[in-house]
Amino acid sequence: MRLVLILLLCITVTFCKKEEKSRLYNFSSIDIEVVWKDSMTIRAIEIYNDTLLGFGYHKGYGFINLKTKERFISTFEIKDSLEKKKNWIAEQRAVSFANNSFFTLGIGSPARLRRVNLQNKEEKIMYTEDHEKAFYDAMIFWNDTEGIAMGDPTDDCLSIIITRDGGETWEKVSCDLVPKTIDGEAAFAASNGNIAVIGDRTWIISGGIQSRVFYSPDKGRTWQVFDTPIVQGTATSGGYSIHFYDKDHGIIYGGDYTKPEDNTANKAVTTNGGKTWQLISNDLGPGYKSCVRFIPNSKGKGIVAVGFTGISISTDSGGSWKEISKEGFYTLRFLNDSTAIAAGKERIARLSFK
Repeated sequence: MRLVLILLLCITVTFCKKEEKSRLYNFSSIDIEVVWKDSMTIRAIEIYNDTLLGFGYHKGYGFINLKTKERFISTFEIKDSLEKKKNWIAEQRAVSFANNSFFTLGIGSPARLRRVNLQNKEEKIMYTEDHEKAFYDAMIFWNDTEGIAMGDPTDDCLSIIITRDGGETWEKVSCDLVPKTIDGEAAFAASNGNIAVIGDRTWIISGGIQSRVFYSPDKGRTWQVFDTPIVQGTATSGGYSIHFYDKDHGIIYGGDYTKPEDNTANKAVTTNGGKTWQLISNDLGPGYKSCVRFIPNSKGKGIVAVGFTGISISTDSGGSWKEISKEGFYTLRFLNDSTAIAAGKERIARLSFK
């Protein structure tokens, strides 16, 4: 009898633990708390040590302490009229943390990558690119020493710059080492979500006339490219965001922001590390979204997608979707299993999923 009770107790505990884990991502509603509101557009955010939010906007960058809500905002100032003609103020749509520093990179030419010391907020330009076609879209670090940023082609391949010394120096990868792009293939600086990394592996999503996944197994030393079934063929269509749950399971989300309700061929998943992609919920679920993220600890089943059209969630690896808010955001990053930070037009908010 005692043995039976012990077995029943073990079964109950195991069942409850499984049920508890399933509730971590099986959300049906959301609370939205505005953390900061101002007259700016924010498409790039990143979180440092679960407490510090870094972001870029149309005239600079900023930080928000997520516990104290203390803020630091830096606005780029132009004093030289010649610099104004060079479009010195560029919207910061690529940001990342590494090596006790914050890195931010602007779109447009000249492209300038800045490093900000987190202790004293000292700012220094670490990389400049004067090419008239320079337009960087996203940035991420593999670790505190090695990082990567990507942008639209200036020659016949995607622009890829890499640091291997903590951001002290950045080197542009030769087009001899990267698969060639076609005319009209580029990327969208919509959410700082064009790059995904897992361990040494790196995936970059392109868009436009052609939307493909560029893959490196060794932190950007060698590259391959794989086709996707995502809608493509026009300047505004393609994959806008890519994310991986582990080395095998990933998702692409996009569409066409000029046709936000169109949900044809705008989401695809892979189960083999990006070599092949399959459309999911085709002609079903949400239309265009600018950012997609797996929910942590959801075993790849929980996914959230945001865009100016609202927030949608899937609890079955993208097979079906539910809209849980019509509030629009451009980008999102998770703090934990049930809390995320999102940013968009004139605001940053904490999202609590329930």
